[in-house]
Amino acid sequence: MINNVIQPKWHSTAEVAGMLGFGLSKTKMLVLTGEIRSVKIGRHRRILPAWVDEYVQGVIADAEGLAA
Repeated sequence: MINNVIQPKWHSTAEVAGMLGFGLSKTKMLVLTGEIRSVKIGRHRRILPAWVDEYVQGVIADAEGLAA
């Protein structure tokens, strides 16, 4: 059976906050400081799913580096 679920290409800041379990303010700060990459399209910030993964991997790498 073919899966016809459309996967979003972009996430809003609010969606990313929900995905990460962060508040909207914290997520906006991560975007503004460049810790989470984003692009501005019109009046809105958009974040690629890969950029969310990139941020998570960076957090994990930092945690592992501190533990060593």
